[in-house]
Amino acid sequence: MSKYDHIKQTAYETNMQLPKLGLVLFTFGNVSAADRSLGVFAIKPSGVPYEELTPEKMVIVDFDGKTVEGTLRPSSDTQTHAVLYKHWEGINGIVHTHSTYATAWAQSQRDIPIFGTTHADHITVDVPCAPPMEDVMIEGDYEYQTGFQIMNCFKDKGLSYEEVEMILVGNHAPFTWGKTAEKAVYNSAVLETVAQMALLTEQINFGAPRLKDALIKKHYERKHGANSYYGQ
Repeated sequence: MSKYDHIKQTAYETNMQLPKLGLVLFTFGNVSAADRSLGVFAIKPSGVPYEELTPEKMVIVDFDGKTVEGTLRPSSDTQTHAVLYKHWEGINGIVHTHSTYATAWAQSQRDIPIFGTTHADHITVDVPCAPPMEDVMIEGDYEYQTGFQIMNCFKDKGLSYEEVEMILVGNHAPFTWGKTAEKAVYNSAVLETVAQMALLTEQINFGAPRLKDALIKKHYERKHGANSYYGQ
């Protein structure tokens, strides 16, 4: 028994949700689950097919990105996860995928416009797309710098990571997070659906208007406001 077994199990179960939800191909994705009382997170090992994963194969890493327990190499995106955990203390789960529609928007370097109520049920702004990474950052520790690329985007746009739990990394792919690893996976699936809906909306009507403010406010607050009632 290990004191990390609970987050290894959580990381395993949430990673296994990614192929079931159609969010990953081969090994193109990862979920991590943190325990802040222990100062560590569990993350999928690099390059291991999903059908070969077990809870025991999850790697334990601290918030400086150093492996604490595990014989396999952690995901290549581990440093990005570590940076976000270290600076955003309200999150306990992170997901990175290359899901088709969200990645297509990231490659287009465009925010996803808030066209409809499905989007507004989750966030009140366009899904942000971080600008492509600057050359000096690419030449450094790339995965480590990706964490700062994400945080810089939120700072520049005046966004809160607790209110907007998703981002597109320009020319790369999406990241999502949440108070739990399960919520981060949920957000990843929502983001992919919203990205697909937005693409179809623009194909049907390229000049489609953004959702009006009154509907944004209504749909977000009925799920998240002080007097929320949706899904209760």
